[in-house]
Amino acid sequence: MTSKETKKKVIRKINKDSGEEKFLILHNDDEHSFDYVIDALIEICKHGYEQAAQCTLITHYKGKCDVKKGAFESLKPLRTALNEKKLITTID
Repeated sequence: MTSKETKKKVIRKINKDSGEEKFLILHNDDEHSFDYVIDALIEICKHGYEQAAQCTLITHYKGKCDVKKGAFESLKPLRTALNEKKLITTID
């Protein structure tokens, strides 16, 4: 592991443990229908229909969208649930 990779890993660990707010990011995958993604956001993230539809459109046109904000530990189960639905997500 290079020094740069080590620094990134340490920074991620510090950010994860610091309690600062993070974003759950949904990435575009060009595989799932709008309705599928909207339904997933409503079910898992508890979005209203309009919010889920807007997030889906932003993801489609911009490539990604932050769909939820919060502490890392509260976003982790949401990311897992969306990933189980084969949606691509990250926490940044």
